[in-house]
Amino acid sequence: MQEASEDPLVINACTVDGRVETLKEFFADIELCEKSLNDYLEQKKKMFPRFYFVSNQALLDILSNGNNPEKVGAYLGDCFDGLKAMDWYKEDPRPWRRSKGMFSKEFEYVPFSSDITLQGPVESYLNDVQEKMRVTL
Repeated sequence: MQEASEDPLVINACTVDGRVETLKEFFADIELCEKSLNDYLEQKKKMFPRFYFVSNQALLDILSNGNNPEKVGAYLGDCFDGLKAMDWYKEDPRPWRRSKGMFSKEFEYVPFSSDITLQGPVESYLNDVQEKMRVTL
């Protein structure tokens, strides 16, 4: 890249000896990374099948914010058809981890049969939320 910045002419940058081989190696490395990432996301989808309903980009955001259920809450509507948001105990320190109910997409409030604490891996506590929804409803 430094050579290309020193000589910005395209033909000169593309005809350097070994450039094609270097780019092919980079491309192979990128393909390997993409395959590994897709395998990882597939494992997470198998652990929580509702992840199949979200895009890979959204799933990466969910997984990277897994220790912050409040941020993951922005994607609940993608995972659960009728769920819009959780009702958090806001007196707890942030990020909020305890919930006392849920809001539907029509803003109907449903209190949980008992409080739920979201902890552990995101796919695990989303399974807990799903079970709490079943028990409550």
